[in-house]
Amino acid sequence: MRIAFYAPLKAPYHPVPSGDRRVARLFLAAMRRAGHDVRVASRLRAFDGDGDVRRQAQIRKRAGALASRYVRSHGAEPPDLWFTYHLYHKAPDWLGPAVSAAFSIPYIAAEASFAPKQAGGPWADGHLAVGDAIRAAARIMVLNPDDAACLMPLLDAPETLVALPPFIDTGPARRASAARERHRADMAARYGLRPDSVWVAVVAMMRPGDKLESYRILARAKRRLCGLPLTWLIAGDGPARGDVEAAFGADDTVFLGGQTAREIETLHAAADLVAWPAYREAFGMALLEAQAGGIPVVAGASPGVAQIVAHGDTGLLTPVGDDTMLAGAVRRLAEDRALRESMGKAAMEKAEEFHDIAVAARHIDRVLRETVTA
Repeated sequence: MRIAFYAPLKAPYHPVPSGDRRVARLFLAAMRRAGHDVRVASRLRAFDGDGDVRRQAQIRKRAGALASRYVRSHGAEPPDLWFTYHLYHKAPDWLGPAVSAAFSIPYIAAEASFAPKQAGGPWADGHLAVGDAIRAAARIMVLNPDDAACLMPLLDAPETLVALPPFIDTGPARRASAARERHRADMAARYGLRPDSVWVAVVAMMRPGDKLESYRILARAKRRLCGLPLTWLIAGDGPARGDVEAAFGADDTVFLGGQTAREIETLHAAADLVAWPAYREAFGMALLEAQAGGIPVVAGASPGVAQIVAHGDTGLLTPVGDDTMLAGAVRRLAEDRALRESMGKAAMEKAEEFHDIAVAARHIDRVLRETVTA
């Protein structure tokens, strides 16, 4: 099938890395793996983070012109469906519903979120646009279970919502894990680490807001673990790096800075466990990458994280924001090597069985074909 793809928050070819860009690229790769001709319909960024009504009006006007141009230029050979990844009130989809209506093709969305409290606020137009897009959608793929409750009242048919587990290409992480001892020795030599200590990996961007709050919760948990032979390996960078470093201090902590995908795979292969509070986290791609690499995870039990981390099987989940419980879970894994190894093995198996891109490609393909046929 010919598929028009659009990501209003951040295009898959945006120069700034982020989790959102990563997932957009994964959706493209999954649909192409299933044999579809997927093309990015527009790189227009519909995001306005400041509640600037004038800027939102400019974006909407620009989107209207682009939608009209797209319809004119593709009239002879329109796509079979339109697929939008991640829309919400700050980044609504002004393109997809208009183009889909013009061509009478299905409109499909993934990771759509609707916040009723935004009605009448500074993003009121975006809020209304998201509501209209959700009502127009033939299918909505839900990666974060938290989104479903606010989506359902807008839909006539409950089957419009389709649960889709978060996914990655698990292959690179598995291959890195196979060379664990070599990666661990290389990192110990490069950073002067004690190989006999327990290495706790942390992978997250350093930006104000929820990410910084997670770092602060984790730093409080770290202070409760004094006396344990732990080494904290923190991969990430961003405008809040100074705040993160101040919260953690230098004792038993190595700040690795921004890392490439391959360097993160190496870090996970070398580490003993991953810890992340997941404060207001949708699902946490880094947690999924860690499990694909065969290491257990300690994380806050948000609904999205809970579908990745099986508590007591592939890791340990604690109440979100509770640094005492988080520290206790880290302590439990740090002191029990056999438990770490059994959970790591289960984590890798779960990632490959439920969260690999090949599994997602088959699931997405089935939904797309059923929708177009219907």
